[in-house]
Amino acid sequence: MDTLCPNHRAPFTCLKRQIPPAYKRRETVYYAHDKLDDFISTINRHLQPLFMQIRKGMSEEDGRAHYAVVNLAETEVTKMASDYTEIELELFRKTMDLILLSENGFASSTDILNLADKLKTKKMKKKEAEQVLKVFVEDKWLSEKNGEYTLHTRCIIEMEQYILSNYQDVARKCNICRSLAVQSQVCESCGIGMHLPCVRKYFKAQTEPRCPKCNEFWSCDIPGMSRMNSQSP
Repeated sequence: MDTLCPNHRAPFTCLKRQIPPAYKRRETVYYAHDKLDDFISTINRHLQPLFMQIRKGMSEEDGRAHYAVVNLAETEVTKMASDYTEIELELFRKTMDLILLSENGFASSTDILNLADKLKTKKMKKKEAEQVLKVFVEDKWLSEKNGEYTLHTRCIIEMEQYILSNYQDVARKCNICRSLAVQSQVCESCGIGMHLPCVRKYFKAQTEPRCPKCNEFWSCDIPGMSRMNSQSP
Protein backbone atom coordinates (compact mmCIF):
# COMPACT_ATOMS: atom_id res chain seq x y z
CA MET A 1 0.00 0.00 0.00
CA ASP A 2 1.35 3.42 -0.91
CA THR A 3 2.04 5.96 1.79
CA LEU A 4 1.98 9.73 1.50
CA CYS A 5 4.56 11.32 3.78
CA PRO A 6 4.31 15.11 4.30
CA ASN A 7 7.45 17.21 4.63
CA HIS A 8 6.64 18.01 8.26
CA ARG A 9 10.04 19.12 9.55
CA ALA A 10 12.57 19.55 6.77
CA PRO A 11 15.88 20.17 8.60
CA PHE A 12 17.87 21.45 5.65
CA THR A 13 15.64 24.16 4.35
CA CYS A 14 16.17 27.78 5.28
CA LEU A 15 12.98 29.02 3.69
CA LYS A 16 9.57 28.84 5.31
CA ARG A 17 6.80 29.61 2.86
CA GLN A 18 3.30 30.84 3.68
CA ILE A 19 0.53 29.12 1.73
CA PRO A 20 -1.60 31.72 -0.12
CA PRO A 21 -5.27 31.83 0.95
CA ALA A 22 -6.33 30.58 -2.49
CA TYR A 23 -4.63 27.27 -1.76
CA LYS A 24 -6.23 26.75 1.64
CA ARG A 25 -9.52 25.39 0.27
CA ARG A 26 -10.42 21.87 1.26
CA GLU A 27 -11.79 19.58 -1.39
CA THR A 28 -12.55 15.87 -1.44
CA VAL A 29 -10.74 14.30 -4.37
CA TYR A 30 -11.16 10.75 -5.65
CA TYR A 31 -8.81 8.87 -7.97
CA ALA A 32 -8.43 5.42 -9.49
CA HIS A 33 -5.53 3.53 -7.94
CA ASP A 34 -4.11 2.59 -11.34
CA LYS A 35 -4.12 6.30 -12.27
CA LEU A 36 -2.12 7.40 -9.22
CA ASP A 37 0.84 8.70 -11.25
CA ASP A 38 -1.48 10.85 -13.37
CA PHE A 39 -3.22 12.08 -10.23
CA ILE A 40 0.09 13.12 -8.65
CA SER A 41 1.16 14.85 -11.87
CA THR A 42 -2.02 16.92 -11.68
CA ILE A 43 -1.32 17.84 -8.04
CA ASN A 44 2.28 18.78 -8.90
CA ARG A 45 1.09 21.23 -11.55
CA HIS A 46 -0.90 23.03 -8.84
CA LEU A 47 2.03 22.87 -6.40
CA GLN A 48 4.49 24.35 -8.90
CA PRO A 49 3.73 28.03 -8.00
CA LEU A 50 4.57 27.16 -4.39
CA PHE A 51 7.91 25.60 -5.40
CA MET A 52 6.70 22.28 -4.00
CA GLN A 53 6.52 18.82 -5.55
CA ILE A 54 5.36 15.33 -4.60
CA ARG A 55 8.15 12.83 -5.28
CA LYS A 56 7.99 9.07 -5.30
CA GLY A 57 10.53 6.83 -3.60
CA MET A 58 10.90 3.21 -2.58
CA SER A 59 11.60 1.66 0.78
CA GLU A 60 14.96 -0.07 0.48
CA GLU A 61 13.82 -2.55 3.11
CA ASP A 62 10.60 -3.92 1.62
CA GLY A 63 10.20 -2.20 -1.76
CA ARG A 64 6.99 -0.37 -0.83
CA ALA A 65 6.28 2.94 -2.56
CA HIS A 66 6.48 6.15 -0.52
CA TYR A 67 5.67 9.72 -1.46
CA ALA A 68 7.10 12.91 0.03
CA VAL A 69 6.22 16.56 -0.46
CA VAL A 70 9.51 18.29 -1.25
CA ASN A 71 10.34 22.00 -1.08
CA LEU A 72 12.07 22.80 -4.38
CA ALA A 73 13.30 26.12 -3.01
CA GLU A 74 15.37 24.50 -0.29
CA THR A 75 19.11 24.93 -0.38
CA GLU A 76 21.87 22.36 0.09
CA VAL A 77 22.46 20.45 3.29
CA THR A 78 25.00 23.02 4.51
CA LYS A 79 22.23 25.58 5.11
CA MET A 80 20.63 25.90 8.53
CA ALA A 81 17.05 25.37 9.58
CA SER A 82 15.26 26.25 12.76
CA ASP A 83 14.57 22.64 13.72
CA TYR A 84 18.21 21.64 14.28
CA THR A 85 21.28 23.30 15.70
CA GLU A 86 24.53 23.63 13.80
CA ILE A 87 26.18 20.90 15.86
CA GLU A 88 23.23 18.55 15.25
CA LEU A 89 23.47 19.14 11.50
CA GLU A 90 27.20 18.44 11.59
CA LEU A 91 26.55 15.13 13.36
CA PHE A 92 23.98 14.25 10.70
CA ARG A 93 26.38 15.09 7.85
CA LYS A 94 29.10 12.93 9.39
CA THR A 95 26.59 10.11 9.94
CA MET A 96 25.56 10.38 6.31
CA ASP A 97 29.25 10.18 5.33
CA LEU A 98 29.64 6.92 7.25
CA ILE A 99 26.50 5.44 5.71
CA LEU A 100 27.23 6.38 2.10
CA LEU A 101 30.91 5.41 2.29
CA SER A 102 30.12 2.01 3.81
CA GLU A 103 29.84 -1.17 1.75
CA ASN A 104 26.36 -2.09 2.98
CA GLY A 105 24.69 1.31 3.44
CA PHE A 106 24.76 1.19 7.24
CA ALA A 107 26.73 2.82 10.05
CA SER A 108 26.97 1.36 13.53
CA SER A 109 25.90 3.37 16.56
CA THR A 110 29.41 2.88 17.97
CA ASP A 111 31.05 4.48 14.94
CA ILE A 112 28.59 7.38 14.98
CA LEU A 113 28.93 8.04 18.70
CA ASN A 114 32.70 8.00 18.37
CA LEU A 115 32.34 11.10 16.19
CA ALA A 116 30.60 13.06 18.95
CA ASP A 117 33.77 14.47 20.52
CA LYS A 118 35.39 15.13 17.12
CA LEU A 119 32.86 17.60 15.77
CA LYS A 120 34.33 20.90 14.57
CA THR A 121 31.35 22.99 15.67
CA LYS A 122 31.47 21.85 19.28
CA LYS A 123 32.19 18.59 21.05
CA MET A 124 29.10 16.61 21.97
CA LYS A 125 28.76 14.12 24.79
CA LYS A 126 27.82 10.62 23.69
CA LYS A 127 24.64 10.80 25.77
CA GLU A 128 23.65 13.94 23.85
CA ALA A 129 24.54 12.31 20.54
CA GLU A 130 22.29 9.36 21.38
CA GLN A 131 19.37 11.74 21.93
CA VAL A 132 20.06 13.56 18.66
CA LEU A 133 20.13 10.26 16.76
CA LYS A 134 16.82 9.37 18.38
CA VAL A 135 15.32 12.63 17.09
CA PHE A 136 16.63 11.97 13.56
CA VAL A 137 14.96 8.56 13.65
CA GLU A 138 11.70 10.02 14.97
CA ASP A 139 11.77 12.68 12.25
CA LYS A 140 12.43 9.97 9.64
CA TRP A 141 15.82 11.16 8.45
CA LEU A 142 17.47 7.98 9.73
CA SER A 143 16.31 4.41 10.29
CA GLU A 144 17.73 2.22 13.05
CA LYS A 145 17.75 -1.53 13.47
CA ASN A 146 19.79 -3.46 16.03
CA GLY A 147 22.19 -0.57 16.56
CA GLU A 148 22.76 -0.01 12.83
CA TYR A 149 21.69 3.22 11.13
CA THR A 150 20.84 3.95 7.50
CA LEU A 151 19.06 6.74 5.61
CA HIS A 152 15.28 6.69 5.91
CA THR A 153 13.17 6.56 2.76
CA ARG A 154 12.10 10.15 3.39
CA CYS A 155 15.71 11.30 3.52
CA ILE A 156 16.58 9.52 0.27
CA ILE A 157 13.60 11.05 -1.55
CA GLU A 158 14.24 14.59 -0.37
CA MET A 159 18.03 14.58 -0.60
CA GLU A 160 18.62 12.38 -3.63
CA GLN A 161 19.98 15.15 -5.86
CA TYR A 162 22.22 16.51 -3.10
CA ILE A 163 23.67 13.04 -2.45
CA LEU A 164 24.22 12.28 -6.14
CA SER A 165 26.00 15.63 -6.57
CA ASN A 166 28.16 15.52 -3.44
CA TYR A 167 29.00 11.80 -3.30
CA GLN A 168 29.66 11.18 -6.98
CA ASP A 169 32.39 8.61 -6.32
CA VAL A 170 30.17 6.33 -4.23
CA ALA A 171 26.52 7.25 -4.88
CA ARG A 172 24.83 5.20 -7.60
CA LYS A 173 21.37 4.77 -9.03
CA CYS A 174 19.64 1.41 -9.08
CA ASN A 175 19.95 -0.15 -12.53
CA ILE A 176 16.31 -1.30 -12.34
CA CYS A 177 14.26 1.57 -10.88
CA ARG A 178 16.82 4.35 -11.59
CA SER A 179 16.52 5.94 -8.14
CA LEU A 180 19.30 6.40 -5.59
CA ALA A 181 20.43 3.10 -4.07
CA VAL A 182 21.99 3.24 -0.59
CA GLN A 183 21.46 -0.38 0.44
CA SER A 184 22.34 -2.28 -2.71
CA GLN A 185 24.14 -5.17 -4.30
CA VAL A 186 26.86 -4.46 -6.85
CA CYS A 187 27.89 -6.49 -9.87
CA GLU A 188 31.48 -7.63 -9.46
CA SER A 189 32.05 -7.44 -13.21
CA CYS A 190 30.60 -4.14 -14.40
CA GLY A 191 29.87 -2.33 -11.12
CA ILE A 192 26.16 -1.56 -11.52
CA GLY A 193 24.07 -1.52 -8.36
CA MET A 194 20.54 -2.64 -7.57
CA HIS A 195 18.26 -2.14 -4.58
CA LEU A 196 17.72 -5.32 -2.59
CA PRO A 197 13.96 -5.37 -3.38
CA CYS A 198 14.80 -4.77 -7.06
CA VAL A 199 17.33 -7.62 -6.96
CA ARG A 200 14.69 -9.95 -5.53
CA LYS A 201 12.03 -8.88 -8.02
CA TYR A 202 14.32 -8.97 -11.07
CA PHE A 203 15.90 -12.37 -10.47
CA LYS A 204 12.60 -13.94 -9.48
CA ALA A 205 11.66 -13.80 -13.15
CA GLN A 206 15.03 -15.07 -14.41
CA THR A 207 16.04 -18.69 -14.98
CA GLU A 208 19.52 -17.96 -13.59
CA PRO A 209 20.99 -14.92 -11.83
CA ARG A 210 22.87 -12.89 -14.42
CA CYS A 211 23.64 -9.18 -14.40
CA PRO A 212 21.07 -7.21 -16.44
CA LYS A 213 23.86 -5.11 -17.96
CA CYS A 214 26.89 -7.33 -18.61
CA ASN A 215 25.15 -10.74 -18.35
CA GLU A 216 27.85 -12.08 -16.02
CA PHE A 217 26.86 -14.43 -13.18
CA TRP A 218 25.42 -12.52 -10.19
CA SER A 219 27.53 -13.73 -7.28
CA CYS A 220 25.66 -11.99 -4.43
CA ASP A 221 23.05 -13.86 -2.43
CA ILE A 222 19.57 -12.93 -3.60
CA PRO A 223 17.50 -11.71 -0.62
CA GLY A 224 14.38 -13.73 0.13
CA MET A 225 15.35 -16.49 -2.28
CA SER A 226 17.45 -19.59 -2.04
CA ARG A 227 20.55 -19.61 -4.22
CA MET A 228 19.64 -20.83 -7.65
CA ASN A 229 21.31 -23.95 -8.85
CA SER A 230 23.56 -22.06 -11.22
CA GLN A 231 27.31 -21.89 -11.38
CA SER A 232 29.65 -19.56 -13.16
CA PRO A 233 30.68 -20.78 -16.58
